[in-house]
Amino acid sequence: LFSQMVAVDVLVASVWMAVLLFLAGRSASIDAKMGADTSAIDDLKRRVEAFHAQHARLLNLPDLMLILAVGFGATGLAHAVADQIAPWIAENAPALGRLSLTSKFFWIVVTATTVGLILSFTRARQLEGAGASKVASGMLYILVATIGLGMDVAAVFSNPGLFAVGGVWMLIHSVLLLTVARLIKAPVFYMAVGSQANVGGAASAPVVASAFHPSLAPVGVLLAVLGYALGTYAAWICGLMMRAAAGGA
Repeated sequence: LFSQMVAVDVLVASVWMAVLLFLAGRSASIDAKMGADTSAIDDLKRRVEAFHAQHARLLNLPDLMLILAVGFGATGLAHAVADQIAPWIAENAPALGRLSLTSKFFWIVVTATTVGLILSFTRARQLEGAGASKVASGMLYILVATIGLGMDVAAVFSNPGLFAVGGVWMLIHSVLLLTVARLIKAPVFYMAVGSQANVGGAASAPVVASAFHPSLAPVGVLLAVLGYALGTYAAWICGLMMRAAAGGA
């Protein structure tokens, strides 16, 4: 089921990303027709450029090793926590397996996300100036490739209903997003990057953001990280709701 949903996720998200890139290329005319105020975006461009000019520095070996140490250290901690908590819950409260609390993978993801959030409030965030996001993006592509290796596209055709689920899900997302953006006269940038940050994540949100202006790519990364932080917990709750809707299957 995981490999099938990965295929649905990649295919549906890629189609939606193409739509967003199409809108990005026509954002100026769309914003003008809707009467959207883009002054905040222009100010954001200046602030992002000023921030990088002030904090950016060349990535050297000590910084690289520290970035890798933090990343792999958090990953190792997540695995250690999962190896202890998941078996303990499985042995003492097996009924919680319905909530995925006996799954090591669940605890790895939740722990890694939580550690990342905690570190964002410490001096570790200063590693961004050395290019932490660039190193993280490289690691992210490795992660995506690793997930892709376990993707069975052919298996999707044995359960085409999953495509319907993905399509309906994306349809609701896009209709709500476009409707609200029209009502509040939000610039296309906010709508497109915010959407892709949640649908595509850090691998594609910067691409959509840079389609508006190269200096805005970090904004896509930050929004995607926020999407991961919220999505890790919200997706778990959503999965439980879908299981209940399916009759606990």
